[in-house]
Amino acid sequence: MEAFVVDPSKTTPEEMARGMRDVKLVFDINHTMPYTDEYNNLVKELFGDNLGEGSTVMPPLKDVCFDRVKIGNNVMIMPDCLMMSRGGITIDDDVMIAANVQLIANNHDLHDHKLLLCKPVHICRNAWIGAGATILPCVTVGENAAVAAGAVVTKDVEANTIVGGNPAKFIKKID
Repeated sequence: MEAFVVDPSKTTPEEMARGMRDVKLVFDINHTMPYTDEYNNLVKELFGDNLGEGSTVMPPLKDVCFDRVKIGNNVMIMPDCLMMSRGGITIDDDVMIAANVQLIANNHDLHDHKLLLCKPVHICRNAWIGAGATILPCVTVGENAAVAAGAVVTKDVEANTIVGGNPAKFIKKID
């Protein structure tokens, strides 16, 4: 996905209806017992074909623009994940996302705060995002990489590395 700008004041009626549908589904998901047919059906309705086989999303879940989230196979997303996904979020196969992680694919323009600057986030195969980490717009977390708990990731993370801190810095290579 490419970077783009959105003016929320120009939301179409279709976009508004989609947003209201998503708000209702998220409310229902967050108030339904996980691992039940009812819960699984709500999650499937929310993500549609963008939810891979064997993937689990635990409540509570917070997001905007769920149609811009693509979750691969065998992904585990723990409770309290915030996905601000207007710019697009792609989570490849076999990723683990711990509790309280924030995936942020949009931010406000510095000069006109009403505008959203949208840039994608990509979490590559077999990555692990630690509890409370924040991944900011236009970041790719490489294959087999690990992001330490509480890290704030402002730049791409190379494959097979561990990063941590605020801002996140290289810690070591993974053998």
